[in-house]
Amino acid sequence: MATNEEITGPISQEDIEAADKLKNEANEYFKKQSYNNAIELYSKAIEKNPKNAVYFANRSIANLRLENFGYALSDASKAIELDRAYTKAYYRRAAAYMSLGKYKLALKDFEFVTKVRPNDQDAKMKYTECNKIVKKIAFEKAISVDKKEVNIADSINLDAMTIEDEYVGPALEDGKVTLKFVTELMEFYKQQKKLHKKYAYKILIDVKAYLQKQPSLVDIKVADEAKFTVCGDIHGQYYDLMNIFKLNGLPSETNPYLFNGDFVDRGSFSVECIFTLFSFKLLFPDHFYMSRGNHETLDMNRMYGFRGEVSSKYTSQMADLFTEVYNWLPLAHCINSRVMVMHGGLFSKDDVTLDDIRKVDRNKQPPEDGIMCELLWSDPQPMMGRAPSKRGVGCQFGPDVTNTFLQRNGLDYVIRSHEVKNDGYEVAHDGKCITVFSAPNYCDTMGNLGAFITMNGKDLKPNFTTYEAVPHPDVKPMAYANSFFNMLCQ
Repeated sequence: MATNEEITGPISQEDIEAADKLKNEANEYFKKQSYNNAIELYSKAIEKNPKNAVYFANRSIANLRLENFGYALSDASKAIELDRAYTKAYYRRAAAYMSLGKYKLALKDFEFVTKVRPNDQDAKMKYTECNKIVKKIAFEKAISVDKKEVNIADSINLDAMTIEDEYVGPALEDGKVTLKFVTELMEFYKQQKKLHKKYAYKILIDVKAYLQKQPSLVDIKVADEAKFTVCGDIHGQYYDLMNIFKLNGLPSETNPYLFNGDFVDRGSFSVECIFTLFSFKLLFPDHFYMSRGNHETLDMNRMYGFRGEVSSKYTSQMADLFTEVYNWLPLAHCINSRVMVMHGGLFSKDDVTLDDIRKVDRNKQPPEDGIMCELLWSDPQPMMGRAPSKRGVGCQFGPDVTNTFLQRNGLDYVIRSHEVKNDGYEVAHDGKCITVFSAPNYCDTMGNLGAFITMNGKDLKPNFTTYEAVPHPDVKPMAYANSFFNMLCQ
């Protein structure tokens, strides 16, 4: 970015004062969790005075809150460039690095602060905590290499798990999910009770076995007069998931659903959400579909709460098993060969076909580029062409990219999720790219509506139902998130 002198010479006192006023207004929006408005005003402050590191650091934390990790990283780096001694900017950049799974780079920032401020106890503590995470991850990787051939699902001994007499919750029948089981499970969860670990493990093992047989792109057939529902991110908001079923009916063979990724993380009822969804998957395998999202990944689960929640409610071994299961979730679905549904978006290249997606080897953590990464991470933009991702992963794609992809593959439009929208949905790219987001008042702070899409098989015209958040027990979002990461993002 060019400095102000290169454009207009020295910054006037009037611009300095105006910038500071804009920054103060932005801070008020930030306190109200109105992050987009805050970013807009921080940006205006930067236009007036591009030499103030605080404005960039403040915009960085607002972008972090919106999961715009790429922008957050860029802003924090600019703040450091402007003021090498600005500790907060290093912390912001470290949080952005950690969000992107780049823990060693985060550690370097903490290390730098401890060197320039050797008596700063807070810096020393942050360096120590980050170092623990880096060492723990290195240890986990070493173990996974040693145990490369170990399949967690195969190593679980269900017969050794006894159902205690005092357990009065839902039970599988002959080891199978039934409608009675899932109905009782949903009520049980509303009372904040826990499914027995034997049944929980059995569900995971059975879901994995089913998903392993599925292609990376699943074709869905919907009859002309049949209804089909697509839901976006749920993010551990169990009571809002129950509200979707109240508004739209329970999943069944005559009421099929597709949940489009990000079932977990952020919200603190992720375990309840995922076991309910997996139960419906086993009950109606050909009428209930689930796509992988960017939060069905190890790095996200480690930072944003799911791994901590599973370890707290069950065991770290079960958290590892979830990682194994998530690796087999399909990456995309295609409805009646006309509507493509994926969590994130389209690609950095124009030549991607549906067959290319079908051939993706998905049994892994997503790479940092390529088809799998972009299906989980990319976002649309209003401008033509492509741009680097605001998230630091995937790409941003314009209406021309969407049109080219649709024409190449004989499709009508795409549905994706991945982004909070005030109305719960957004229709972009001349109606060809639709975003649906199903977690209302995301993280108890965003104030957005949730939405889901219904259509019939004949015309596949999207109809939108929106709804507000419903009350939930007093467990805050991110309650199980990495405490050190939470502290950095304050």
